[in-house]
Amino acid sequence: MHPGIRRALTWAAVLGLGVAIGLALDDVRGWLTDAGPRPVTARGPLTPDEQATIDLFSRVSGSVVSITTRNGEEAYAAFDRARGTGSGIVWSRDGHIVTNYHVVAEAGAVRVTLEDQSTWSAKVIGQAPEVDLAVLEIGADSGALLPIDIGHSHDLQVGQRVLAIGNPFGLDHSLTVGVVSALDRTIRSLTGREIPGVIQTDAAINPGNSGGPLLDSAGRLVGVNTAIKSRSGAAAGIGFAVPVDTVNRVVPQLIEYGRLVRPRLGLRIAHDAMGRRLGVAGLLVLTVDPAGAAGRAGIVGTGRDGQGRMVLGDVLVALGPHPLQKSDDLLYALEKFDPGEEVELTIRRGGRAMMARVMLDPPVAAR
Repeated sequence: MHPGIRRALTWAAVLGLGVAIGLALDDVRGWLTDAGPRPVTARGPLTPDEQATIDLFSRVSGSVVSITTRNGEEAYAAFDRARGTGSGIVWSRDGHIVTNYHVVAEAGAVRVTLEDQSTWSAKVIGQAPEVDLAVLEIGADSGALLPIDIGHSHDLQVGQRVLAIGNPFGLDHSLTVGVVSALDRTIRSLTGREIPGVIQTDAAINPGNSGGPLLDSAGRLVGVNTAIKSRSGAAAGIGFAVPVDTVNRVVPQLIEYGRLVRPRLGLRIAHDAMGRRLGVAGLLVLTVDPAGAAGRAGIVGTGRDGQGRMVLGDVLVALGPHPLQKSDDLLYALEKFDPGEEVELTIRRGGRAMMARVMLDPPVAAR
């Protein structure tokens, strides 16, 4: 090979090796650079929807408390091994806390923890198992209590945004967001009585959320979270809340009387099963207090004729605008009215429909 050609090839090989080494060093430098923190990509401002949710939580979370219960009279020092946990809502600066009845049912000791992490011994002052509500009282200073804003539930719409705050699985002040999935659902309370008009939501509700608030997008209370429908016991997108219109009617009674009170008709109706056996469509009246509201209105009870045969009494068909098909319907309807209020009672007597005006009696003395 000509010496000039050999020198040219040698220099080409050297240059090639140098380029390869240079590229390898660049790869090493790149690898070392990539191992460090990546540059942070700036984000724009939060969306108006995000900011509204953040502001709502900041404003309302102080109205939500954690509730811990134990059976018996064990020392409060053992509450880290508590039997159960739930949530509650600050109702007033007087120290009244609203929660579910099932959160505190049969509890020997109850403690309430506020957002500032102060913990207070609580007394159960009112219970309404029929609608799964209870009221507690704590001795916190009024300045430490932030009562929740109250809304309406009668004008809720399916698809409307709602938010839940509570203590699922003991994780205090957790926020979930969803919509009103359905209205006027019916669930059963611990007593077996039906709770009508319940709100269904897909906002995640888990054990520990019970007794906490369901809020509208304005941060107002529209329901008290009470139950979930789930085979696993965890959130499955079907949660229920007692509507605030019921809560706002019942809670003052629990504070004043310790229980749910309703005006009286002054009569006794047949058990639903008996009515079905007799083929009665409505509520069969068994007995009537002559001095009571029904007696004054001329309602007739069931009796016997001269031969001892049963003579069916009046059948209650409706109280005001509320149809009566089972005994729970009558209880629910009576809760809609005040003592002394005059209402229209629709009855059926001997196959003939009749109307009677009745002035409802006050409830029997409470406590």
